[in-house]
Amino acid sequence: MITVKPLRGLCPQDPLAAKVAAPPYDVISSEEAREMAKSNPLSFLHVNKPEIDLPVGTDLYSDAVYAKGSENLQSFIDQGILKQDEKPGIYVYQQSWRGHTQTGFFCLASVEDYDANRIRKHELTRASKEADRTKLMDRQNAQIGPVFLMYLSEPELDGYLQQITQTAPRVDFTSSDQVRHVVWSVFDAALISRIQRGFAKLDQLYVADGHHRSAAASNLCRERKANNPNHTGEESYNFFLVVIFPHTDLMILPYNRVVVDLNGLTVQAFMSRVADHFMMESRGKTAPELQEHEIGMYIDGAWHLLTCKPGIFDPKDALDNLDVNILMKNILGPVLGIQDPRTDNRIDFIGGIRGNEELVKLVDAGKFQVAFSMHPTSIDQLIAVADAGMIMPPKSTWFEPKLRSGLVIHKLD
Repeated sequence: MITVKPLRGLCPQDPLAAKVAAPPYDVISSEEAREMAKSNPLSFLHVNKPEIDLPVGTDLYSDAVYAKGSENLQSFIDQGILKQDEKPGIYVYQQSWRGHTQTGFFCLASVEDYDANRIRKHELTRASKEADRTKLMDRQNAQIGPVFLMYLSEPELDGYLQQITQTAPRVDFTSSDQVRHVVWSVFDAALISRIQRGFAKLDQLYVADGHHRSAAASNLCRERKANNPNHTGEESYNFFLVVIFPHTDLMILPYNRVVVDLNGLTVQAFMSRVADHFMMESRGKTAPELQEHEIGMYIDGAWHLLTCKPGIFDPKDALDNLDVNILMKNILGPVLGIQDPRTDNRIDFIGGIRGNEELVKLVDAGKFQVAFSMHPTSIDQLIAVADAGMIMPPKSTWFEPKLRSGLVIHKLD
């Protein structure tokens, strides 16, 4: 049984929404955010990346950053940029990009469901990033960025989405990256109850993106519960801000890898080690089109298609079957000496939206010595790993388009 709740959303109104809405905090650097927001005082980047309003070089985890984030959010409220709806509602959020459309419920999910693994995860989190989001959430007394969840598509809930999107939206704009964003409000108590009953019939949801935000919500709930002798379980901190999409709507792009060096090997010796586990076909300057269990490798000015040799993975094992895990077990770990990609600074991860051209640029510039382009992890693979209680290697999925922050905020009052 899955619990969802409506909320009194703190929202920008048209036409401000287009200027307020901003990328999530973790997909752009501080430098990129500072550049994006410098001519837009309404950008939500002032709230979810508040270091941009402090001197360059400020420690991202300093108290000054959290204080500035709280100050900026309150300023947005005081100026009327953000206004809280008078009644609790469930919102519907639709994004359209390059012929792809995804539509989901913008609402509150239960921390209890998350802690009980009814909201299933597929990635580990970093303690430092958890602590960062927990502290910002606490200081702002708000959840400012939604967690990206999915449910297994079913007719009743899908039908409510279709019904609501036939009505007039409250927000409709296209962002600079050519993603169209549309938001509807549902304040009808009877329809809200039907949506809640629809979710109550489900056994689980899945985290698509936002593992640190959901973990932070759990952390804050635990802290506030411990400090509240009159805790009832209905306080706002028992819930967290989410958008829940049917799994059939979602699209995963590749998450590629680049490595600084060859772990002391020459190019020839490295290629020989790779050939132990993969059939290798040179493609020159042309990046290969990939199928499952194929990997593109760019090194020394040329692309190579790597195809798995029989026996190097177990196709019946949900985790072993992942291409990102095959790369980790057969090249990154044993050949390149990367034992923990979460902490090793010799490896970096490049979202597939940047294309193979970005990989070529990074290697040719000498910043990295080898790049790997990946076939995207599928939704079915994500579900299989999460259902098995397993954890994917870091940066296994890149969902696109990204949810904008600043369209609906959950105040923890």
